[in-house]
Amino acid sequence: QVQLVESGGGLVQAGGSLRLSCEASISTFSISAMVWYRQASGKQRELVAGISRDGDTNYADFVKGRFTVSRDNAKNTVYLQMNSLKPEDTAIYYCNADLVFRATMRAYANYWGKGTLVTVSS
Repeated sequence: QVQLVESGGGLVQAGGSLRLSCEASISTFSISAMVWYRQASGKQRELVAGISRDGDTNYADFVKGRFTVSRDNAKNTVYLQMNSLKPEDTAIYYCNADLVFRATMRAYANYWGKGTLVTVSS
C-alpha cells in the first residue's frame, strides 16, 4: 500500500533550520501537487506551502521569505526547507499529495502523511 513518508523533523533552536521531506513509498505512483500543512497543539491545521506538478509554489504569509518548498521528481520527493525558525513554528507538519500513476499520469488518490514533529526552542 502506498504511503507518504515524512522525515526531517526534530528539535532546533530559534533561528535554526530544518528540512522536511515527503516521499511516496511506491515508485508506481508519482507525486503531482503537494501541500504542507501544520498543526500546533490546541490549534487548527493550517496551510504552510504548496507546489504544483510544474513547480509553481505558494506560501502562507507567515512563512514567506523563510520557508522554501521544492521537489525532486526523480526521487519522488517534495521538500520543505525551513530557515529562521521561530518558536511559533512548533507544530506537527503534514504533507498532503495528489498521487498519479507514473506511467500514465492518471489520477490515483489523495494521501496524507502521518506527520513529523518540529519543535523550536527559544
